[in-house]
Amino acid sequence: MYRYPISTFNFFIYVTILLSRVTYAQSPDKDTTSIQSAAGATAAPPLPSHASSEVIEISGTTTTFRPIFTVPTDADVGAPLLPNINDPNATDAQTACSGYNATNVKRTAYGLTATLNLAGAACNVYGTDIETLNLTVEYQSVDRLSVRIVPAYVDSSNSSQYLLPTELVHQPTIDVDAESSSLTNDLSFVWSNDPTFSFSVFRKSTGDTLFSTEGTKLVYENQFIEFASALPENYNVYGLGETIHGLRLGNNFTKTMWAADIGDPIDYNIYGSHPFYLDTRYYEVDPSTGNLTLVTSNETNATADYVGYSHGVYNRNAHGQEILLRPANITWRLLGGIIDLYFYAGPTQPDVTTAFQTSAIGLPALQQYFTFGFHQCRWGYANWSQLQEVVDNYEKFGIPLENIWTDIDYMNQYRDFDNDRVRYNYTEGQTFLSNLHASGRHYIPIIDSAIYVPNPENASNAYPTFNRGNDTNSFMTNPDGSIYIGSVWPGYTVFPDWLGSGAGPWWTNEMVTWHDQVAFDGAWIDMSEVSSFCVGSCGTANITMNPVHPPFQLPGEPGAVIYSYPEGFNLTNATEAAAAASASSSQAAASSTAGASSTIPNYLRTTPTPGVRDINHPPYVINNVQGDLAVHAVSPNATHADGTVEYDVHNLFGSQILNATYNALLAAIPGKRPFIIGRSTFAGAGKWAGHWGGDNTSLWAYMFFSIPQALSFSLFGIPMFGVDTCGFNGNSDEELCNRWMQLSAFFPFYRNHNTLTAFPQEAYVWASVAEASRTAMNIRFTILPYMYTLFYLAHNTGSTVMRALAWEFPNDPSLAAADRQFFLGPAILVTPVLVQGAANVSGVFPGAGGSGEVYYDWYTLSAQNISTPGANVTIDAPLGHIPVYLRGGYVIPTQEPAMTTRDARRNPWGVIAALSLEGTAQGSLYVDDGESLVQENGTLFVEFTASDGALYASARGTWNDTNPLANVTVLGVQGSVGNVSLNGVGVEEESVQYNETSKALVVSGLTGLTSGGAWKNDWVLRWS
Repeated sequence: MYRYPISTFNFFIYVTILLSRVTYAQSPDKDTTSIQSAAGATAAPPLPSHASSEVIEISGTTTTFRPIFTVPTDADVGAPLLPNINDPNATDAQTACSGYNATNVKRTAYGLTATLNLAGAACNVYGTDIETLNLTVEYQSVDRLSVRIVPAYVDSSNSSQYLLPTELVHQPTIDVDAESSSLTNDLSFVWSNDPTFSFSVFRKSTGDTLFSTEGTKLVYENQFIEFASALPENYNVYGLGETIHGLRLGNNFTKTMWAADIGDPIDYNIYGSHPFYLDTRYYEVDPSTGNLTLVTSNETNATADYVGYSHGVYNRNAHGQEILLRPANITWRLLGGIIDLYFYAGPTQPDVTTAFQTSAIGLPALQQYFTFGFHQCRWGYANWSQLQEVVDNYEKFGIPLENIWTDIDYMNQYRDFDNDRVRYNYTEGQTFLSNLHASGRHYIPIIDSAIYVPNPENASNAYPTFNRGNDTNSFMTNPDGSIYIGSVWPGYTVFPDWLGSGAGPWWTNEMVTWHDQVAFDGAWIDMSEVSSFCVGSCGTANITMNPVHPPFQLPGEPGAVIYSYPEGFNLTNATEAAAAASASSSQAAASSTAGASSTIPNYLRTTPTPGVRDINHPPYVINNVQGDLAVHAVSPNATHADGTVEYDVHNLFGSQILNATYNALLAAIPGKRPFIIGRSTFAGAGKWAGHWGGDNTSLWAYMFFSIPQALSFSLFGIPMFGVDTCGFNGNSDEELCNRWMQLSAFFPFYRNHNTLTAFPQEAYVWASVAEASRTAMNIRFTILPYMYTLFYLAHNTGSTVMRALAWEFPNDPSLAAADRQFFLGPAILVTPVLVQGAANVSGVFPGAGGSGEVYYDWYTLSAQNISTPGANVTIDAPLGHIPVYLRGGYVIPTQEPAMTTRDARRNPWGVIAALSLEGTAQGSLYVDDGESLVQENGTLFVEFTASDGALYASARGTWNDTNPLANVTVLGVQGSVGNVSLNGVGVEEESVQYNETSKALVVSGLTGLTSGGAWKNDWVLRWS
């Protein structure tokens, strides 16, 4: 039956929003804070004054208030721009410019240096040509080559235009052992002046050209840099985030990097910027000669022998940019900065990823154990009581819940570090959090990136957080030095200046002060691109109107009622779908304006001015999803304390606020590893935080794209990744949520979250979703020790957690584009259903069917019978079942599940040994206290080895874990089992079960033999 779009609950939330926006009439009382008027190209004129006071009756009480002014929609409209890639009249820099010639080439201890001079007249096509450049080439390590091209004349007047400070983004340098190790580097740099300067990077062992600018010209201007490299036919390139796209990027794709607050459009730039790519090339091996032939076709021969080689390319540049992937080449177009390239030889993906992390971006943060539990959130939880109701419901329905989150609802009129005094008051909150923590659960609030500016004409509008930041010069300014005031959720806002000396300590102080009132356990950083709902400093002349409403309708407000559902909803809920479609059409008709104009827009085209940068509208127009760089973002001419303009560091704000939050949490919650989930990221953010996929939609397409998103962030060094399970925007439905709750159970960050006034989608809302969730969570909790160990290894070695099939099987070209399945670590293969209405799913079992691999079904424990290598196998997957397989050759540590990770960590241990076809397996387990930054009580590392009818466990470390060993399961045991012993002590016959059909040996009843702790002593389990 069709549910009326404004339910009682949704109506309550809607009214709550309206009431939270009311500012009651007060006697004018000027604030002592002085806010100067702004200057500069993006400063906005005063908006129309707000209406006079009105009177309403609330619960029988007559109340006077002033209506909240809504920022006009056109306040967030920028100049009409046509991206150059779509502009038929755009000048081709390769045709117009002359390139450079290399002179003064000198050898150095680790490479060479040279001077590059313009080879002809300056073209000044999208800026002012830099006449003289310096080239530095360094063999920095055994597997890394650096190519750096910098303007020859950089001083304090222009350094921020070009040089990215290493304190903001780490710059790889020559390794201490490079004098010897670089001699075996497999990369070779070659340059030429024929006809102008170009360079190539070769792999010496194969002779393959990995990167070559030959046949193109280097263009180097103050607002435009272009260089290009040839690529082989049907190349396999991955990375270049952040974009909603398939894992393999393809050869007809333009990747834009300009951090944008936008609801997850497919193929466009969104929140983060990661200028790194992995290039994998496959070669067919001639069986008689060993010669290699590059594979350029998507069709492969299942019986042929192949070998794969991977290399990585990182351009350490944070400016706005485009990377054009075309059938024969890759082209970089940068709006500033320098060429700062790092080539990683590999030759495998793990080699590349490890080298990239250890040299350039840092190793990912080790998360607290509790963060791997399940997280529940939504925009629309009205008060502490409703949060408690959600927690109680999860307990009632037997679904593990570890963490409860709040969106901006908890805030006092959407202001950071300030709770609503009625709905989320501190006294009630302290009781709620005390009980929550006592149950082993945790609380994570959202923290936005903009700070409300109090209305100076309203004394009750005081906001000490702003005053303290203003007093310490913690906010960005306009070019004339006045505070830059944009607009975000609370109204007119200012933005922290992370390049100044005041913002970091101020942010820490606010976090610590607020934590004294609200004992939160981590931080969710949002809106950090950084987002602003108007172009320019629109609040400067309008601050006396604060608070103001955003220039768009909130979900559920008239004209913005949510009627959307997942694909195929009409097939399972025809009546409700038809009613929703009708209501949606009526709403669209009511809000539509006159027909769109057929007039061709008068696009703004900026002509370069010699020696002057147009930072608001650079002459080269990148394909930004928002168009104008200032739309829905802080404008490029916003200025930082050191004189740097936002144009040069826009893509870094997200990482900088994560760094500041990391330090703040160290102060607020001393000794604990900070838990942070952030939206905007740059290369290196993973050492401080995890990331969620942003504002996705309740569609099957977005569930599919969550897999390549997660795999891409594995390449970027941010393994703590997840998406809004069941979808954020729109209404989810039972089938989609059923499948998605099971899929996300195998992502590191596992959270259900949806938007304001959408129908509830907690795991207990539908009976089938509750059951599916319990099933998947049971697996997740069972393997949490394995997942935690994967994160420990990632934190210490740079290995990945979620893995593409191609990374585990690097010599199989048929897996190059596989992104509908994934491995969790090396041992667990997940094959989810990703389409509506399906009762089965096709999947591959890499390496099985004659290539030495075997896979065991998690549920039946039996080996899969795969007869043909590389075959797509149809797997039964009715609703509520997600196919999961254990890969032979691996040992997985387990622990009995519980409703929280705290309680699970107190449960007995288990071990699953999935034997290879040769009867062997190996694995490891890492154990610590699960939360401390420094392990004062020691750690424990257990190594497992299985062979010849025995499983060995050998531990080292001083952590004292007293939980016993409950059971051991061995898969792929050939032949019946009569005797089992643990360290020579026989296991009772009733505790030994061997299944002749599945070939699974289950040994239980081991707690008595390990009462002092499963790992107190080394042990060997034998069977015969």
